[in-house]
Amino acid sequence: MFRPTDVTRSHSFGDGDAVFQSEALSTGTWGRELFALGRQHGFRHCMLARFPKADSPEFSANLIVCTWPDELRLAYEAAEVYARSQLVARIKNSLLPIYTEDNLFLGTAGSEARQPVAPHFQPFDLGGSLAYGLYDRNQTQYVLVFSGRETAPDRKEIAELLLSVMELLDAGVEALVPRLGPKEKLSAREVECLRWSAAGKSSDEIAIILDISSHTVVSYLKSAMRKLEAVNRMQAVARACRYRLL
Repeated sequence: MFRPTDVTRSHSFGDGDAVFQSEALSTGTWGRELFALGRQHGFRHCMLARFPKADSPEFSANLIVCTWPDELRLAYEAAEVYARSQLVARIKNSLLPIYTEDNLFLGTAGSEARQPVAPHFQPFDLGGSLAYGLYDRNQTQYVLVFSGRETAPDRKEIAELLLSVMELLDAGVEALVPRLGPKEKLSAREVECLRWSAAGKSSDEIAIILDISSHTVVSYLKSAMRKLEAVNRMQAVARACRYRLL
């Protein structure tokens, strides 16, 4: 039985057997049903992720379902290009489905020049890709890409596939709702330090306010960042606000 936390391994692009599902999924079959739907229309791979937000741009934080080989998925996560990809840029600028033989996952012109990710995809054949921007009933936005088809679908097939995807999304939306808080609970001191940090106070100023050492303040903030999966204080404060901890 395929469990939500399973990560199956694949060493060939297009074998159709491996489906990565994030811990956000509460059911084990949803991802495979989505993959099977794509396969019915000739697509070898699919990728579903939440649309990136300013305080959560990472591919790993937003990825829900993916049939890429692990080495490609992990390399793309490490490249940190998802929020600056051509895919996200085009979804922002159009409500229409996108079919292209270009690699939408590459960075936009500026970001790709600074940090090229194309070499990660060279050993794998994406083929043609069909991308949709989707919303669930909670107004959460998603990006869905079916890849690996040799011929372009016509308008009727694109519309039929979109309807099927929307039906599947509507039926399984509860499985896709992001968690409402960090995996590990923040301590009262960690929240206090974040609250004063949000008010613009430095570590030394927070230390005086809370009557503790600045070293201890830094330790609390580092612990809070780890629990919130944030890369810096600003992102930790933003996520704490989103989780209504402040």
